[in-house]
Amino acid sequence: MRIRFLTAAFPVLALAPLFAFGQVFAFGQTSGLVGDLTPKPPPAEPVKPAPRAVDGKPDLSGLWQRPYVSDMTKSSKDGTQIGMAELPFNEAGQKEWKAYDAAEGDYTGSCLPFGLVRSMNSPDPIQIMQNPGYVALLYEQNTWFHIIPIGKQHHVGAAPTWFGDSIGHWEGDTLVVDTNNFNGRTRLDTIGHPHSDALHVIERFTRTDSKHITYEVTIDDPKIFTKTWTNKRIFTLRPDWEIMEYSCEENNKDLYEGHIKAPPPPK
Repeated sequence: MRIRFLTAAFPVLALAPLFAFGQVFAFGQTSGLVGDLTPKPPPAEPVKPAPRAVDGKPDLSGLWQRPYVSDMTKSSKDGTQIGMAELPFNEAGQKEWKAYDAAEGDYTGSCLPFGLVRSMNSPDPIQIMQNPGYVALLYEQNTWFHIIPIGKQHHVGAAPTWFGDSIGHWEGDTLVVDTNNFNGRTRLDTIGHPHSDALHVIERFTRTDSKHITYEVTIDDPKIFTKTWTNKRIFTLRPDWEIMEYSCEENNKDLYEGHIKAPPPPK
């Protein structure tokens, strides 16, 4: 049995209080929170080599605790998150970033999908399920899921989506996930760093031992950035945890109390 946090307070996800909320996971701090919500450390078991799946590939399966990455330019003191101090915005990207104000219409306040990168940045656990043909990411956040076929090609002519079109392949012991065809309606992180519909994401999952996955994400978006850039972090296995039910509803109290506004309709 475990107690992590109550997910009914979804409205904070679009606002500054989430920074304190997420620090419970990234740094073990509880400033501004009621009670001690710091998760207990993983069970004290010896670290062993990374397990293998039935096809001989590293087995990524399990429930993983992730550092909360509210701002992809930041790095954590404990080394579980390594950001890029300054993002390489082009002129259009810099203009978009400076104009952004979450209180004027962050899409998460309306319970819309976070999108792939922002979902990977969330503080809640993620369950990974794997077989030779597919890897599935099960997010506790809003009970979302993302399916990655292995050894396939991108769909041609498919409609753009919130999480994009992902395909995976193995490079040695690293699962490489290539994702394109985003709809451009999301943000990269809680603080609101932008991207466009030209976003191309490359993720690398490497299970380094029985307790850890090294995760690296490369962002490529020529409409927003002058060059590609990378963010790294470490996932920790939590066999003592289970995914909890999470639901975001249309009666988000921050909307009807006027703290944030619904995003404008797409142009």
